[in-house]
Amino acid sequence: MSETYILIAEDDPDDRFLLQTAFEEVNSTCELKFVENGVELLDFLHAAAASERPNRFPAFVLLDLNMPRKDGREVLAELKTSDVFQAIPVIIFSTTNNEHEMKRCYELGANSYITKPSSFERLQHTVLALCDYWIQPEQVSARLEA
Repeated sequence: MSETYILIAEDDPDDRFLLQTAFEEVNSTCELKFVENGVELLDFLHAAAASERPNRFPAFVLLDLNMPRKDGREVLAELKTSDVFQAIPVIIFSTTNNEHEMKRCYELGANSYITKPSSFERLQHTVLALCDYWIQPEQVSARLEA
């Protein structure tokens, strides 16, 4: 298994299941690590920063905006103003499809903003595109047929 992993902050168990399945179906070689809210995400990254592993940080963070305890906007702002975490790519993954919200996230430092797809097939294509763009191509072992 590759050392590369993706950190996914998603509070909805159904969305976590769909994401897990979509990544498996596109044969991503990345390990997925799930957290359910912003506090867990920050705790996870602080623990990773304290470790001695060479690939201690995720290839990217897939961040839901609307989560309990600490929402995605707060987490994004903290990550992008941190000397330790600011280089980690953060992709907003939200049902919110509002131009003002998208602009706000980009202003806070989001690397990309994706509205959650409405079908599983579109989710698979989204996952494949994420892997193709944010992970070295040789780490993505298969492609969906067009």
